[in-house]
Amino acid sequence: MALKVTLVKSWAGRPERHRRTLTGLGLYKVNDERVLPDTAAVRGMVRQVTHLVICERVAGPHVPKPRRQHTAQA
Repeated sequence: MALKVTLVKSWAGRPERHRRTLTGLGLYKVNDERVLPDTAAVRGMVRQVTHLVICERVAGPHVPKPRRQHTAQA
């Protein structure tokens, strides 16, 4: 099993802890979706930001999407 997590509200004005949790889940912009493994760690992260995301169970294995490559600022 896997979890599909979608960011439905902006993280602007949210505490730093919530922002870091969303980054850890791989969610950066509104309507970003990630399919993540159904583990206790992921469920705990989703529970911290339930007011910002929608979480659905999906059948099948977790298929990771490539992470964004952040460019270094000069």
